[in-house]
Amino acid sequence: MLSSKDIQRPSPAMTREEKPQLNKKTNYIDDEALLARLGYKQDLSRQLSVFSNFAISFGCCSVLSGLLPMWGTTLVNGGTSVSIWGYLVVALLTLTIGSSLAEICSAFPTTGGLYFWTAQLSDSEWVPFMCWIVGYFNWLSLSVAICASDLGMAQFLVSAISITHPDFQSTPAIDYGIFIAILTIHGFMNILPVRYTGIINNLSVWWHVMGILFIVLVGLLLTPNKPSASFAFSQTYNGTGQSSTAFAWLIGLLQAQFTLNGYDTAAHVSEETKSAQRGSPMGIVMAIAISAVAGTVLMTACAFMIQDFDRQILNPKTSMAITQVFLDGVGLGWTMWFLVIVLVAMYFAGAAVIVGSSRQTYAFARDGAMPFSKWLTKLTDHKVPAHAVWFNIAFAAILGIPYLFSDVAFETIVSINTIAASISYFIPIWLRITMARGRFQKGPFNLGRFSIPCGILACIWIFFTSTLFILPTEYPITPENMNFAIIPFVFVIGLSTLAYLVSGRKWFTGPVRNIDG
Repeated sequence: MLSSKDIQRPSPAMTREEKPQLNKKTNYIDDEALLARLGYKQDLSRQLSVFSNFAISFGCCSVLSGLLPMWGTTLVNGGTSVSIWGYLVVALLTLTIGSSLAEICSAFPTTGGLYFWTAQLSDSEWVPFMCWIVGYFNWLSLSVAICASDLGMAQFLVSAISITHPDFQSTPAIDYGIFIAILTIHGFMNILPVRYTGIINNLSVWWHVMGILFIVLVGLLLTPNKPSASFAFSQTYNGTGQSSTAFAWLIGLLQAQFTLNGYDTAAHVSEETKSAQRGSPMGIVMAIAISAVAGTVLMTACAFMIQDFDRQILNPKTSMAITQVFLDGVGLGWTMWFLVIVLVAMYFAGAAVIVGSSRQTYAFARDGAMPFSKWLTKLTDHKVPAHAVWFNIAFAAILGIPYLFSDVAFETIVSINTIAASISYFIPIWLRITMARGRFQKGPFNLGRFSIPCGILACIWIFFTSTLFILPTEYPITPENMNFAIIPFVFVIGLSTLAYLVSGRKWFTGPVRNIDG
């Protein structure tokens, strides 16, 4: 195992021959040499290009699968103004988080990602506990994202079916059954060799870009009776039951923050990425930046497709407001094309989320912190962590069960994902600007003199949104509309903390070196 001294920083006594050498063509340390310096063998297959790394992270931030299923909820909690301006504000602030993480990733490009960085940045005595907590927050966020992504796809598919079959009445049980089928398909897809993962996610990028352009252009050209620019850009609506429109607007930010999430997947596939010191941090930043532009364009276009807010948003005949808006605006034929585009994008997004989730689980288990760690680190002949894939899919299936009984289960799942991700992002950034401020050795990608200000702003935003998203979204509070995010959130973190205090503290010391030297 690595001692606290080993995982803080390279020894100053390291000789020139012991240090990983720069590749003269790229000016970056060779990937395997740097990985060995960080303590790991090259067990995974390094076949992903820089673009493929970005593509996987971009798929996790899918604006089509993240924004459209919750669009109606956002308009009820804030109006069109929050769907456009709220998204843009969240995107810019999320970019500060992503940039701070990218800088750390460039210095330590490992599959462990956030919890490994925590070990590098913490003071010695805090390393085991901080790593343990960050690892479980990160695992929870990525695993819950699988549930949110595939359950959202199931809901959207049901909405599409109801258009062509008006007599069809879905139930939560039907939605859940479709959700399980999607999970299973995604599971088999994610045990394919990693080169196919790269190809699929490269295709996903172009599908998203061309699909958004198609929906925007056709929707704006064919939709009659478009609203005024004033309505599209500044309309507000408060459906929370609270008297404060500002509170409703803030609750509406959940849609945007949920969408711009999971970009740390670029770090979790860094051991499978060529030129990881450049590719992984660029994957994080570019995924957020391009999603910011694409999402703003999409949300603006959708706002201009609304013809009757009361009928289409507050009382739609279809199960999702966006489907009703499409149907009224462009007709049945074009709407079906729109929904196919969105459904395929959702499929790509769900697959991308599982990539990041399985790699993080594999890395955390590699260091002995997960239940069934030895089993979870087993790789296929193609060097894919298949057991980690199925472990997280099983957890997502269990997490989706409350959807059978609660109208707000999906929103609660989204809240859990957002909060858990935010906390796992917060700790390494906070450590970077506090404990490790004077000794952090920057990698090729860095923010220069903006590192500390960017990190401070990122931490403030994370703290604010984490507090906001455990609040109920509807008032008066009833068992049916209660935001139960805090319950599974506290349960998982409480259980992991208890496990550390009872057992983990006796043997877990942080990242475990699996290579000699």
